[in-house]
Order: sequence, then structure tokens, then C-alpha cells
Amino acid sequence: MLSSRAVLRATRAAAPQRIAVPRAIARTQTRSYATPAAADSKPPKALYGLDGTYATALYTAAVKSSTLDNTARAIEALNQVYHKDAKLAKIMEAPTLSAADKAAIVSELHKHTGGADKGDTVKNFLETLAFYNRLGLLKGVCEKFGELMSAAKGEVELTVTSASQLDSKTLSRLETAVSKSQYVGQGKKLKVTNKVNSDILGGLIVEIGDRTIDLSVSSRIAKMNKLLTDTL
Repeated sequence: MLSSRAVLRATRAAAPQRIAVPRAIARTQTRSYATPAAADSKPPKALYGLDGTYATALYTAAVKSSTLDNTARAIEALNQVYHKDAKLAKIMEAPTLSAADKAAIVSELHKHTGGADKGDTVKNFLETLAFYNRLGLLKGVCEKFGELMSAAKGEVELTVTSASQLDSKTLSRLETAVSKSQYVGQGKKLKVTNKVNSDILGGLIVEIGDRTIDLSVSSRIAKMNKLLTDTL
């Protein structure tokens, strides 16, 4: 597993070398991601934010190079690294990383793609992020690339936020209920994720695609407080 400690060791080991990424390579990589997408490489949904822009560019590049499945596996592997080490994101966002530091981080990250990055699509992408000081976006890119892959497979994202972890039986009942609703199109399948946020106090927040149904206790309390404030 790639840990924040491993990243620090890698950057310290590489520090004396000070090898910058060649500008010619960076320009070439940027052009490849910015090239207008062909009809068959058009992303299945629109994403927003800078991380969404990069995720879309990576998806288009992967489709064009016929490495989409491998790229998806590599990105999922990197996404799991973030879940296992909460400190990693802060290290990636550090503004003081030298060119050698960033090269070392890219190398360490690529080792943890599990050999899935057959065409080096992800490696080239990581080098581009590093060159433009945007490695800090990688966590968001991984998550939004996952959204693109789900959309490409005809999946609808169902995110259920609860104050504590829900058991599989409860999640299954929710999935069955939502799959029969008007929010899920015919022929679509649900991809269920349970997020835990103790701040909601109780109840649920259900997100289906771009729709949100807030049934949390915290939301009810906020509405009650507003009603009391407006009345008084």
C-alpha cells in the first residue's frame, strides 16, 4: 500500500536530483488531452469543476487509446490508496514540492496501479498533473472518473448518507425501493454507496444521480429553527 510515509521517503530520496519534467513532453501530453473528442470517445455525462475537467480529459484519452478498462482499474487502485491513507491528500497538495519530489510521487503512485496501466495512459496523466502543480486534484479526479465509468455502464449512483453504517439488509431494501421509483430510468442499474456522517444526527440523505432527498434529523431541526426564527 502506498502510504504518506512512503511518499515522504520517495521525495526525500529524489530531492538531490532536481530533474524537471521536459516542457516538450508536457506540451505534447497537454495537446493529447485537449484534442477534440471523436464521436465514440464522448464522455457519457458532463462533469464540473477542475477535477471534473481533468477526469473528462483522461476518459477521452483512454477511449482514444483503447485503454479505458485498464485505465479504470488503475484509477480505482489509486482511489483505494486515498481511502487507506488520509494524510496522502495533504502531501499531494503541498505547495513546496520540487520537480524531483513530484517525479518521485508519480513513480510511487504508478507502482500501486497494480500493473493495470498497460498503455501508460495513467502514468502520462499523472506526469501532466505534476508538471502543472495539480497533483492535489488527483483524489477528486479518481472519484469523478468513477462517475464517468458508472454512467458508461448504465449505472445510476445511489449515495445514502447516514449517521452510522447501515447494514446490508437495510441497504438492500433501499436499493429495491429506489430501483422501482421514477428516479431510475428503464434498463438502468443502481450503484449503491453508504457514507457515514454523524453530523446529520439521524435519518438519511439520499442522492440519486443529481437529485437529493434530505430526510436527516439535522435538516428537520434546521427547518424548525428557521420557522421559529421567522415567526418570532
